[in-house]
Amino acid sequence: MIGAAFFFSLMSLFVKIAGRRLPTSEIVFARSFLSLIITFFLMRRAGVWSWGQNKPLLILRGVAGFCGLLCFFYAITKLPLADVTVIHFINPVLTAVLAGAVLGERVSPRDAMGLGLSLVGVIFVAQPEFLFGGAAEELNLFAVGVALCGAVCSAIAYTTVRKLRETEHHLTVVFYFPLVATPASLPLLQNAVWPTPFEWVILVLIGIVTQIAQIFLTKGLHVEKAGRAMSMSYIQIVFAVTWGFLFFQEVPNLMGIVGAVLVLMGTLVTTSSKPRPV
Repeated sequence: MIGAAFFFSLMSLFVKIAGRRLPTSEIVFARSFLSLIITFFLMRRAGVWSWGQNKPLLILRGVAGFCGLLCFFYAITKLPLADVTVIHFINPVLTAVLAGAVLGERVSPRDAMGLGLSLVGVIFVAQPEFLFGGAAEELNLFAVGVALCGAVCSAIAYTTVRKLRETEHHLTVVFYFPLVATPASLPLLQNAVWPTPFEWVILVLIGIVTQIAQIFLTKGLHVEKAGRAMSMSYIQIVFAVTWGFLFFQEVPNLMGIVGAVLVLMGTLVTTSSKPRPV
């Protein structure tokens, strides 16, 4: 899961660079198409070729993953790297709650407390003017809302991955993500522009590092409890702060730091408890 966090942070960095000129939908399509090709060859090499047993759930995993990816990539182009990563990081808490509801684990007051802390943390990161006054560094609230939608979609995707481990090979689960996302992104390419040579390199790197991250993530969720596994990836926030400072001169303010701490506390409160019986 730590390896997945590192490569996802590189993905965010490359998406922000590409998003300076390229539309979000074009970046999503390129990432999905490259992932489709890479996964296909990985499946052939591993001798795995199956459309899966639970096709409806596999398709849901693909749809939720596509929606989450589209929202996340858009938010990356509009918000500081550290802030969008923190907002997106509410998904481990949502994953724990959804996994409790869907996979049969009882949702406790501890889960509700974790969700509450994370939501308050997101408010501190967003710093809306109607709460913090005109002196606050208010983020683009529409982009914040999109990032939250992406977190919800990601939580749905992660929960389905956890369920699919019972019947599917992890490469089959990975394959359904680009299998759905590639054709789904085609209608959104109306404003596509031809990439420069440098942008082509960045797009290829996005596909490669995201594919590596997806494989690490899927394997991690196969062997660990959903919410607990996701909590291991909190180090991604550290990576995001580092890339944001080094490449975009982004420095989180005090409120943003407080928000990040609250989100992490919410995640840890939810996922550090022992598994509960049904």
